[in-house]
This record gives sequence, C-alpha cells and structure tokens, in this order.
Amino acid sequence: MKQLRPQLVREFTALYGRPPVAVTRAPGRVEFIGNHTDYNGGTVLGAAIARGVAVAIAPRADGRRRFADLRDRRVLSLPGGKPKKQTGARSWLNYPLGVIAAFTKFGLKAPAGFDYLITSDLPIGAGLSSSAALELSSALAFLELTGQKAPREDVVKIGRHAENHFVGVPCGILDQGVSGFGQKDRLVWIDCRGPKFATVPMPAGAQFWIFNTHTKHALVDGLYAARHKACMAAAKALGVTLLADATLAQLNAAREKLKPDVFKRAQHVIEEIARVAATVKALKKKDLTAVGRLLTASHRSSQMLFENSTPELDFLVDELVETSHVYGARLTGGGFGGAVMALTSAEFGAAQARKVAARYAKQFGAKPDVLHTETGDGATVLRA
Repeated sequence: MKQLRPQLVREFTALYGRPPVAVTRAPGRVEFIGNHTDYNGGTVLGAAIARGVAVAIAPRADGRRRFADLRDRRVLSLPGGKPKKQTGARSWLNYPLGVIAAFTKFGLKAPAGFDYLITSDLPIGAGLSSSAALELSSALAFLELTGQKAPREDVVKIGRHAENHFVGVPCGILDQGVSGFGQKDRLVWIDCRGPKFATVPMPAGAQFWIFNTHTKHALVDGLYAARHKACMAAAKALGVTLLADATLAQLNAAREKLKPDVFKRAQHVIEEIARVAATVKALKKKDLTAVGRLLTASHRSSQMLFENSTPELDFLVDELVETSHVYGARLTGGGFGGAVMALTSAEFGAAQARKVAARYAKQFGAKPDVLHTETGDGATVLRA
C-alpha cells in the first residue's frame, strides 16, 4: 500500500505528461454472509479485503474526459457534458461515468475535464466486487478533483446509484457499503433498510481463501434481475414492502399463492437474514466452528433454493468443507459463477489449497485461481 501512490504517480506522469492532483483507493470485498439479502431490506456481513482499485486524476482545461487502465495504457477520450453509456471494450467506463451522472443527484457538482488512470490487483469477475471498488475510488477522486466533500454514507450511495441507474444492475448496498466502511480485522454489518453500518470484530487467526473459477459471472444478462423480480413478487404477495419484513410463518401460510420458484427465492432470503443474525452472535462468542456451519448452510440455500450457484462452485464447496482446517465455505457475490470463499484457520495453507485446485482441475479441465487474502481498510484518499 505504501508503494501504491508513488507508483501510480509515476505511471500517470509518464502517460499524461504531468502528475495527478489526487490518488484514491477502494478495496474489493468478500460477501461473508447475506446472499441477496441487501436489496430485500435485510442484513448482511462483508469484509473489505487487502486488494482493490486505485485511481489517479488531474484536471484538463479543454473539458474532455480521458480514461486509461494501467494494464493496457490505451487512452479513451470522451467529451464533457452528460455522460453517455458505453459498450464493448469501453463498457468499464460506465462505472466512473455512472458516478459522474450520480453526482448531481446528490447535490454535487460533476467534474468537467480530466485525465484519469486506474490500476487494480482485483481479479475481474471473481465475485469480489471490482465494480464497487471502481465506483468508490472514482467518487473519491472526483470529490478531490472538484474540491468537494461528502459524508461517507453519500459516497457509498453514489456508488450504488451508479450501478443501479447507469450500469443497470439492481444491486443493494452491500458491495459499496463494505468497500466504503471496511476496517482491517473487522467485518462490516449493514442493515440495508437504513442503511445503517457497523463493524464486528473478526476473531484472531481466521483467514480467507478465494477460489476463482473463471466461470461466467454476468449479472446484467438477466439472471440477477430475474431473482430480484421474484423477490419483489414474493414480498407483494405477502403484503410487505420488502422480504425483510416477512416471517417464515407468513411465507408458509402463503405457499399456495406463490409460484414454486418464487417461494424458494423468498425462503432463501428470509432464512439467510436469520443466518446473518446467528453469525454475528457466533462471531461475538469467537465460535468460528459455528460460523463455518452457517457459511456452508448459506451456500446450500443458494444452491437449492435461490439457484444462483453453479456445478463448479458446488464442487469447490464440497471439497473444501471436507478439508482439514476449513471452518466453512460458500459462494461469494451475486453467484451464477465467480468464486468460492473458504473461512479457515491459520493451519490451512497453500499446499492444501493447491490440492483442492488440482481436484477441481481434474473435474473441470482448468485450475481455479487461488487468492489468500485478509481484511483491509475501506475507501480512502492516499496522501503523500
């Protein structure tokens, strides 16, 4: 982290011919537990991780907005004014452009011309929310560029607004909230109805291992939206605004009124909210064995009821929960591909991770990427 700012300053200067006026960074996140509970008004636990997205920025006098990614250094130039949605190879621009579009909705002045450079050590499409990290690091960069301030809650909401209304993903506040409020050695608890944010200590010795399957993790292709629609339909049938207001008894009483798939989606959400509460209690008792059982139960619910898992993710969970020193495992993120998170003790190491990856490769023909990470701090401006 200490070397990130000077490195990005050097790269920005080499690309654009002058140094940036600000460098910002926001972390990716692990969805610890609370799968698809956020947009249903429920609670969720997440962890900011020690990997993320950084942005360097400097103003331009001609009003043009120029973007580049350190991975290919290709400068993409857009006119100023109202942002327009991009397609194809430029689709990643929709995240910072969505943030610009959201600024005026929150009473902020949108940035005019600028040069912009990002770098990331987050794997794309792994369920670690590189999109939220990009949104929040962009929001902080635009605030610095324009000399404006905003409460952290608003920065988080701006990121979600960009994703919902510009990118087109009907996500809740989980990803942006964890990236914004993360703290090292703590989990972020969010009551998504407020939203309200708090942190919960992570017991010493707990570690995260991420197994990225590289299977499709496409949330905009309708699968995520279909689950969202089913949840809203269930809430309406139960006479509540959001499923967080419903009980399992209410759902069972209304079973005959609901399509079978809608019933299952609602059952997952209601039971998952209860699992979040149980996990908080177990964490406060430092009972990682109980936490692990809840994580695995969450995955089984995603697998059987919400049906947002895949054979690849299920295989990894099956393998991991039978491996020594693993407390529990579950898919992390929206699902439909992506990654599995394993919560382990310090005794679980790279050798065991490689064995799991090798068994996966034998089954599916390609090894998953394995990422060992830890909790990290939330979005911030990197000062000199």
